[in-house]
Amino acid sequence: MFIDYLKVQKDINDILFKLSNSKFRCRFHLKDRDLLYVKDKGLDVIEEHAYNFITKRLAPMSILNDGKQTPYKGHPVFIAQHATGTCCRECLYKWHHLDKNKELNDEEIKYIVSVIMAYIIRELESRE
Repeated sequence: MFIDYLKVQKDINDILFKLSNSKFRCRFHLKDRDLLYVKDKGLDVIEEHAYNFITKRLAPMSILNDGKQTPYKGHPVFIAQHATGTCCRECLYKWHHLDKNKELNDEEIKYIVSVIMAYIIRELESRE
């Protein structure tokens, strides 16, 4: 399940660049407490959290509260989801062209987690 983030794929770099040019998406940044949490837990644990959040909150075909299932604070992954357009099925479709009318498969879940983790790593590196 774990991905080598030193070899972030070109498509992830491209989407992160596009997202950084969105007036809404570029407003999201990890706060000091979020960065400290990431450093304390480590990237492997944060990745597990991201995988669990995506599997439970985004992967099902039908989500009762779609568009409202991702809080704006409380965990670095939540902030990253808003920054990367992976917060709801509508945003997944708009930014990542993932069909919103089917259950996400393992490959799509891993892609979403990769985008989230690439964003978190960039946030960490920008503060060092």
